[in-house]
Amino acid sequence: MARRITTGVVWPRLLLGALCFSLALGCARRETLDLPPAGANQTEIKPLGSIAEASLKGFLGMSAWLELQSGYVAAFARDGVVVSAVSAGFADREAGLPMRIDTRFRLASMTKPVTAVAAMILIQEGRLRLAAPVADFIPEARDLRVATSKNLRPDGTFPTEPLARPLTVRDLLMFQSGIGAKDDDSDLGRIWGSNDIYAGSGSLGDRVARVLSAPLYEQPGERWRYGWSADVLARVVEVAAGVPFDQFLRERIFLPLGMSDTSFLPPSEQRDRLAAMYTQDADGALELVPLPASDAPFWTPGGSGLVSTAGDYLRFALMLWNRGAYDGVRILSPETVREMTTAHVTEGVLVDEGIEGLGWGYGLAVVVDSDATAMIDEDGDFFWSGYYATTFFVSPKKGLVGVVLAQNQPAENSPIPYPVFLAQSFAYFGS
Repeated sequence: MARRITTGVVWPRLLLGALCFSLALGCARRETLDLPPAGANQTEIKPLGSIAEASLKGFLGMSAWLELQSGYVAAFARDGVVVSAVSAGFADREAGLPMRIDTRFRLASMTKPVTAVAAMILIQEGRLRLAAPVADFIPEARDLRVATSKNLRPDGTFPTEPLARPLTVRDLLMFQSGIGAKDDDSDLGRIWGSNDIYAGSGSLGDRVARVLSAPLYEQPGERWRYGWSADVLARVVEVAAGVPFDQFLRERIFLPLGMSDTSFLPPSEQRDRLAAMYTQDADGALELVPLPASDAPFWTPGGSGLVSTAGDYLRFALMLWNRGAYDGVRILSPETVREMTTAHVTEGVLVDEGIEGLGWGYGLAVVVDSDATAMIDEDGDFFWSGYYATTFFVSPKKGLVGVVLAQNQPAENSPIPYPVFLAQSFAYFGS
């Protein structure tokens, strides 16, 4: 028997749904992002489909309207041409400042791919080698030991063994260095916690030296481990280049690519376009949080610390999509980009977080099994995300590049998965 439809119930729900969607669309704004195209001259621009565009705006607008996060900026390019730029919500709710395409965001771990590119520049120039021992650049790496247990002996010392082989630059790029962070409440985890590279004071060199005083979690090359490998790599870069890390990034990546709004966190008087940071309180409501101490501007980490805009980071991502060149400037050779975005590690990436289907290249994740991932993606896609709800991705098969940014410090009541990750799906639907 056919199901009977009661219009008296259905129509109010449809009207309510349409009203909510209209309000959500009103909370999102189409932005203009005028970037030079990447790759060959484009004779036909393929925009996102109208349904995908409306869904993206409605989703981000609804997320901001419901105050899941304070606001968003998203930008997408197809075949090297910008096809969508959207903002929603507020950069500063208290001041009533809306998100805009030129709002600056703390990138957190989206700094890591930039650090990897810096290292690859030196490698292709012959000033650094993948097989080079880290000890050639950082003296503290000469005396590294590897913990054979996470627990202290009764005399208060760790059982350790020497390195089976030297720690190399390639180990740092692949996150197979044995360098981690505090990952549990074991004795070894507490030692790494007390050596937190983002705590205390000192230069990048000082902090790396302190980190390398702890026993490694495992022998180099044994397993993928999230930690401070990129920060140690940044120190290698500045020693090999003979200039401070931030200067190298500015001169060799940011200025050539036209990334004028990208830098380490500027002094407080230069933060007028920096989005405020929010989190969720015990009831799930948004609340302002102070500037994270780890983003202090007096040192230059390799694993965090950069601030940027959606347009600037899209330039960086388009350079990678276009095999190392953008806007008439070549940063990396096609062969170097291919090496960087190949999954050299094919298992164990983020498995501790319950994430499957990912491998690891040099400084970024690579999809190795799209059927196993939680996202809509393709094998060969590469990406990385940041702690404060930022993400970027490049899909070579789709010809799609995207950057989605928010500013939210995770808390127990934060929305999971983050809306920024789901926004990627709408771009895929339209490609």
